[in-house]
Amino acid sequence: MTITLPDVPALRGIAEGDILLDLACGGYAAGHLSRQSAAEVAGVSRHAFDQALYARHIPTFTEEMLAQDLETLRALDSR
Repeated sequence: MTITLPDVPALRGIAEGDILLDLACGGYAAGHLSRQSAAEVAGVSRHAFDQALYARHIPTFTEEMLAQDLETLRALDSR
């Protein structure tokens, strides 16, 4: 896939890698990409991508995920 950005002054000082990382973080935050897929889009390791998410205050563990984990633990405890 090729994405063409407009040639505007605001983008001239931003490195291509930074734009890809911003795009990947936004895609992950919106629920369009998994963390692994987003890391691949950004061209960075999964660890580096997780660090970028942390720096941007984008959670990787949601309340829904916690609720699912607690439900699983309760089900296992009742056995």
